[in-house]
Amino acid sequence: MAFLRTVSRCNALNVVGGRSLTYARSEQFLRQYGMLAAAGARGTLPSAVLAALNQRLALEGHPGFGTAPAGGRRWRSTSAAAATPAGVSAAQQQDHDPSSPPARDPLDVGFNDPNAAFKSKTTFELIRAYLVYVLCSSEFLVENNMKLMKIAQTVLGEKLFTLLMKYTFYGHFVAGEDQVKIVPTLERLRSFGVKPILDYSVEEDLSQEEAEKREVEASVSSTGTNLSGDADSLPQYSVDKTFADRRYKVQSARTYFYLNEATCERNMETFLECLDAVKGATFGTGITAIKLTALGRPQLLLQVSEVIMQARKYMNDLAGGTGNILTHHKTIKDLERYLGNVADKKEVKEFLTKVTSDSDGILHLFPWSGIINEDCQLSESFRVPDPVTGQMRRLISKIPPKEEEMFRNMIRRLNTIVKTAQDLDVRIMIDAEQTYFQPAISRITLEMMRKYNTEKAIVFNTYQCYLKDTYKEVCTDLEQAKRQNFYFGAKLVRGAYIEQERARAAALGYEDPTNPSFEATTEMYHKTLTECLRRIRILKDANIDPKKIAIMVASHNEDTVRFAIEKMQEIGIHPEDKVICFGQLLGMCDYITFPLGQAGYSAYKYIPYGPVNEVLPYLSRRAQENKGVLQKIKKEKRLLLSEITKRLAKGQLFYTPKGKYVPI
Repeated sequence: MAFLRTVSRCNALNVVGGRSLTYARSEQFLRQYGMLAAAGARGTLPSAVLAALNQRLALEGHPGFGTAPAGGRRWRSTSAAAATPAGVSAAQQQDHDPSSPPARDPLDVGFNDPNAAFKSKTTFELIRAYLVYVLCSSEFLVENNMKLMKIAQTVLGEKLFTLLMKYTFYGHFVAGEDQVKIVPTLERLRSFGVKPILDYSVEEDLSQEEAEKREVEASVSSTGTNLSGDADSLPQYSVDKTFADRRYKVQSARTYFYLNEATCERNMETFLECLDAVKGATFGTGITAIKLTALGRPQLLLQVSEVIMQARKYMNDLAGGTGNILTHHKTIKDLERYLGNVADKKEVKEFLTKVTSDSDGILHLFPWSGIINEDCQLSESFRVPDPVTGQMRRLISKIPPKEEEMFRNMIRRLNTIVKTAQDLDVRIMIDAEQTYFQPAISRITLEMMRKYNTEKAIVFNTYQCYLKDTYKEVCTDLEQAKRQNFYFGAKLVRGAYIEQERARAAALGYEDPTNPSFEATTEMYHKTLTECLRRIRILKDANIDPKKIAIMVASHNEDTVRFAIEKMQEIGIHPEDKVICFGQLLGMCDYITFPLGQAGYSAYKYIPYGPVNEVLPYLSRRAQENKGVLQKIKKEKRLLLSEITKRLAKGQLFYTPKGKYVPI
């Protein structure tokens, strides 16, 4: 569908002298450079898009394009003979000049250098940032920010309100309204050594009542249950109206609420447009973040999550011990012995033939690779033999055909996104969500890794270090990647749902899955990161591609970033190995991100974009999050004030940032 829309738009492309490109060729360039969304409706393409495309073609050596000698051809618009290039900056042209070595600055690991932090900003942007942080320090403004924004919108009217937001919160935390308007921000980031993680941050402004209604309806099967067929169901994997609004006590994560399949299709299209934009702006070094709850019905993730935990419980009962099935290191012969006399039954033998194993033992009780096939039948996939009777029993309730189709649709959407990312050479980070969804999300993500991460890490999973089991889960997944020979990608975060998880566990009567303190979470983060670095070093020593393991340190905590840098140096991993990268949100912790990028480390900014009125919930969460990290704001305000004072003293009120850096 996206291809057909693009083809219909491309009929207006032409070159000087009347020569036209074919539809297929036009579509190829537009997709390659991330300009599909910028092309707009059917008819003449905007002059800025044509100018940007002309520059890209010239930059990459396509004959007849760019500032060629007299008589050379250029893409042009019927509405303008020339336009300011919107797609490629001088810095990008320098990126491709082998005679110009990339600039690198020494890194102050104390992150106290205001020049390194803010040389990418105009003086106005620094003053705006300082103002935003001052406002975020006001408890009254933060607690009532959504109400105040809506009042301002009513009083000022849409145009004045939009202008006000662009000069304050929106301008600071959001890159722009669409894929065209974010290009200058992405280009400037790149020229200062920083790459983007793109996210279309439009959110529905639902009431609590509407959110609860949607979640309950989408989390219960039409059969009247969302639990497994076993009488010993796990309460964690059931919907509870008290916590149906998944935004409860969550400030730093976006929440999708299922409405219907058409909405999921639109979400998929949005993610695909993000991939196009990332490819065009970053030469394939960018990332797009997605959430699995945006692509399907949450009830299905609940059921698959419970199946995984029931399967672990089944294996633990047979073999003893705890943890993931892979960690038991049991063989098929061991499983036959555990099943005793019933192992000779026909259905049990069939079950054993489908168990995934290798020379080191059983990996999975079920052929999980089948779950990412679009013809998967959940109801028939998850059955185990009763060790006493030998009868096969379900670990999941019978799923109606319509819901089976919904699951296949979710998998189809995810396959489409990841295959497109692979084709465009852009990476996908699948965000972590609540623990009652996470077993399913991680399992599906690992299978996507196995399918697509055959030559490089395209798909990344996200691990929340506030959870007690994070270290064990990462080690297990690293082991699976090693034994099944695929590239492992992980984003390590502290996590967004800790308060909600604690409250839910207490209310529903299951064990609290979270670490007891901030210090314990930090210890978990550092322990997990150290293990990943240790394994990367082992790969290097064995002359195996160290990129078999790729890690993003996604943290606003400068102590954790400093720990990662020191551990890299201690273990012998260099930025040039391109196995460790760092990430922070746009508008937060610039004093960490930019010095890293300018020193040659792989550094990313999480880049939200979308229309002003539709990203208000996102802006509200940013204000809340900044209120919770006052010490961090205090340091950033101090550095901002220092840089502003220095510029004013030097008469640099109209300072223009000029980057000369090349992202690693």
